[in-house]
Amino acid sequence: MSSNNTSCCSCCVHAVSFCFPGGDDDQKESTPFINSDNDGEHYYDGKNMALFEEEMDSAPMVSSLLNKLANYTNLTQGVREHEEAENEEGVRRITVTGPQMGTFIGVYLPCMQNILGVILFLRLTWIVGTAGILGSFAIVSMCCICTLLTAISMSAIATNGVVPAGGSYYMISRSLGPEFGGAVGLCFYLGTTFAGSLYILGTIEILLTYIVPKATVFQAESKETEGAALLNNMRVYGTCCLVLMALVVFVGVKYVNKLALVFLSCVVLSILATYAGVIKTLIEPPEFNVCLLGNRSLKNDNFEICAKTKDVKNTTVNMELWALFCTNNTCDDYFELNNLTEIPAIPGLLSGVIRDNLWGNYGPAQTLIEKRNLSSVPAKDVTKDFYKPYIFRDITTYFTLLVGIYFPSVTGIMAGSNRSGDLRDAQRSIPIGTIMAILTTSFIYISFVVLFGACIEGVVLRDKFGDSVKKKPVIGVLAWPSPWVIVIGSFFSCCGAGLQSLTGAPRLLQAIARDGIVPFLQVFGHGKANGEPTWGLLLTVGICEIGILIASLDAVAPILSMFFLMCYLFVNLACAVQTLLRTPNWRPRFKFYHWTLSFLGMSLCLSLMFISSWYYALVAMVIAGCLYKYIEYRGAVKEWGDGFRGLSLNAARYALIRLEEVPLHTKNWRPQLLVMCKLDSSLSVKHPRLLSFTSQLKAGRGLTIVCSVLEGTFMTRGKDAKTGEQAAMASERTKGFSHVVVSSNLRDGFSLLVQSAGLGGMKHNAVLMAWPAWKQARDSSTKRNFIETVRETTSAHQALLVAKNIDRFPSNQDRLKEGNIDVWWIVHDGGLLMLLPFLLRQHKVWRKCRMRIFTVAQMDDNSIQMKKDLQMFLYHLRIDAVVEVVEMHDSDISAFTYEKTLVMEQRSQMLKQMQLSRTEREREIQSITDVSRGSIKRKNTTTKLIWLNFSSHQAQLIHDRNTASHSTNDKAAGSPPERVHMTWTKDKLVQERNRHKETLAVKDVFNMKPNQSNVRRMHTAVKLNEVVRMKSQESQLVLLNMPGPPKNKKGDENYMEFLEVLMEGLDRVLLVRGGGREVVTIYS
Repeated sequence: MSSNNTSCCSCCVHAVSFCFPGGDDDQKESTPFINSDNDGEHYYDGKNMALFEEEMDSAPMVSSLLNKLANYTNLTQGVREHEEAENEEGVRRITVTGPQMGTFIGVYLPCMQNILGVILFLRLTWIVGTAGILGSFAIVSMCCICTLLTAISMSAIATNGVVPAGGSYYMISRSLGPEFGGAVGLCFYLGTTFAGSLYILGTIEILLTYIVPKATVFQAESKETEGAALLNNMRVYGTCCLVLMALVVFVGVKYVNKLALVFLSCVVLSILATYAGVIKTLIEPPEFNVCLLGNRSLKNDNFEICAKTKDVKNTTVNMELWALFCTNNTCDDYFELNNLTEIPAIPGLLSGVIRDNLWGNYGPAQTLIEKRNLSSVPAKDVTKDFYKPYIFRDITTYFTLLVGIYFPSVTGIMAGSNRSGDLRDAQRSIPIGTIMAILTTSFIYISFVVLFGACIEGVVLRDKFGDSVKKKPVIGVLAWPSPWVIVIGSFFSCCGAGLQSLTGAPRLLQAIARDGIVPFLQVFGHGKANGEPTWGLLLTVGICEIGILIASLDAVAPILSMFFLMCYLFVNLACAVQTLLRTPNWRPRFKFYHWTLSFLGMSLCLSLMFISSWYYALVAMVIAGCLYKYIEYRGAVKEWGDGFRGLSLNAARYALIRLEEVPLHTKNWRPQLLVMCKLDSSLSVKHPRLLSFTSQLKAGRGLTIVCSVLEGTFMTRGKDAKTGEQAAMASERTKGFSHVVVSSNLRDGFSLLVQSAGLGGMKHNAVLMAWPAWKQARDSSTKRNFIETVRETTSAHQALLVAKNIDRFPSNQDRLKEGNIDVWWIVHDGGLLMLLPFLLRQHKVWRKCRMRIFTVAQMDDNSIQMKKDLQMFLYHLRIDAVVEVVEMHDSDISAFTYEKTLVMEQRSQMLKQMQLSRTEREREIQSITDVSRGSIKRKNTTTKLIWLNFSSHQAQLIHDRNTASHSTNDKAAGSPPERVHMTWTKDKLVQERNRHKETLAVKDVFNMKPNQSNVRRMHTAVKLNEVVRMKSQESQLVLLNMPGPPKNKKGDENYMEFLEVLMEGLDRVLLVRGGGREVVTIYS
């Protein structure tokens, strides 16, 4: 298509008019647009949203946003997790495939595999025999309800958005903030790591106890060393197994994932074999018998026949048991007094053994396992029982211990959320798969508790290692067709669970490290090119080795129970907080949750922690607390929109509303400081010691607002204001708020801050500022701003603190070894003068300083009685201070005072008359120029002399002003004005006017006399300064009552002079002006 045709089509889209292919002239006439020529023919393409074109850079169009969301792929966290890799051509990405797993494969089966494991096969029968059916049912029910409630809360959080790598850590950290997320995430990492230790120890226990019991490295030399030898064998084989598993994980997790189905099949087959064995007991119970001596259970691995003797061809032959209990024809007393009994190990469902197993049978360590309803004759000598083939309890058993040992068997509910990236629809699969897995496993555990108690003999249930059934697992004796199904199945199940732990724990650590909230974990965020966390795996192996060195499955289980319970506790807390706050972003697709369920789950988790092991619970909390504080002080600042942030906002709103309901009582008064700072050209605080002094005054834990004013407009200096706010708070690490405003002038800005800083009940009640260097200022604005601030704080009933020589005040790192804080109490200001030194002495900088209070007595005052009254007043105020009354007698006004007052007034008068700043000159010239231009415009003429058209009346005003002061006749001023014709330029006119003013000013200054009121004020300032210098010259800090400014603004210059004289010769001075209310009280 030709260029003209294209242009024509473009125009036809936008206009109703017709257009034809033709020349440029035809097109320009037919188009409704201006400048629509061939050079810019595409200028208006895509401009149907031109109204929003200014927002295109910062706010994308909805179509672009939807396109990006449609192309978003939530990558897997396993082997397929990728990261950018550098090569010679540049940056390349490893190709990944999209997630494809559904609910059954992605969530249900992984949760089943993680929940069903080592405790089920190695400890559940022992728990049922020790706690009884009812006690075991309570243990299983509590733990399963806890995980179910946690799963409900987790489902709500997981369906409130996408859960990337990190699973439970991500959910907690984004819901409760980086501090809680990092602390609980690390606890969950430790729990997962110790779970690896638990599974490896379970693997080795199965290997050495049931598969190859002879393959031991350490042999027991005596009965006493059997326990130590077993532990050492567990350590050696456990370490070897750990290294082997770590190598498998390092080489490639894909092999672990491929074997996961095999491991899960072993678990399922073992469970099915157990159910089949239970059913078989209805038909034909297994032919496994237990040999009892009296009511004591015996180890039957060293004998085949449960009998003392046997008749062989009319001859009595001693059996193997006789050799075990008798030596040199001397038999054990208990062996002689009691008979041997053989009972079935698996009586079956219909045997009624369930009645005997309903209740628990606890006992201390190294006590015999006995059948309760079978009588026996006790022996006198029981010292040698330990060396006989009896079965003993290896540990002291009690209910809470069993809770801690059992709880790891219900962990693993996070497996689905950890794989959220592999799921086709995570927000649907995670709740359904996790809850169904928990319900399924809960049914399996509860049914096994009942079936074990109904099928297996009690003494066999309490036999932890199967010594009474030929060294076979008790659950294996029940299973059909062979105990080896359980042995092999549990062995591979523990191997698979250990590999899964060693795979998941490093990735969890990597997710925490990559968030950057824990500085010392940064190195663990790196890995191989495909994202495998190599350094995280090394740390995991090291921590896992600690658990293996413990070498006892029963001792490791409560440790990881603590960490998992803490993680589950905070998952419930996160859901409860988000639900109660009703944050706008809390919109989970899973609707079957409630904050009461979350609080119930949280309470149950906390209770289980202390039920399992109160000291482990305290240790876990201390670890989490230390991590929390470390992340709070050293970690990176992250804003993730967490629930505690919203909780803080709600609590702050509630507190502010409550503070507004009733007026503040004197007992609750504390200095809420508005600190007025000045920023230099680099937007840094000019007097940082002012912020240090603020921190030292914060012993009252009050509010601090650091404020400043920038001259200009907000549009041009908005970024400078933000920078200034950050610099103000970072200068001395001041705890509080910063507020930098931009105003056209400083006076209006500070006035605005005094009026509006703070919010509700958290408004400031005191203003802290530095003494201005008004004498060195170029103009009077510094002095004027200070005095107006004093007036405004007084009008607003706010206290005012003015620090002189603030740069000489101590920093927060200084420590004053000795010295005094002197208070000169001249007038009562509500007690603020006495409260401030008390607060300062709470800080470590001023702690060793002594407080002294001086008050002034005049001629008609009783100084002795004043001192007693003041001491009693301080005693009731609970303030320790030395009291001294200073007597100031009436004296004549000295010539020095008179002369100083005169010089002050002369200086003020000269400044009034002679000080015409450059800004005022330019303003006056501009006003005259504007008048001249207006006059010229009205006449429509141009002339060389600007003031040729200046009105005679204006000139006469200047003439009258020059002659009025020399005339004594009032009528002269009112006589008809004489016509004055001037040919001056505007510069000449201004210069002549200023010359007349200066001449008059000099004459008036030399002829003036000082005002008597000013003389009296100067006398007070001089005398008081002499007394203060005499008493407090060497003091670390002097606090003085600040006199108020004059009501008449003409005396502002004199007011500043009075304050200068009052503070002359003192190093550190704090002028204090009360806010008009009492701030201390003698009542409790």
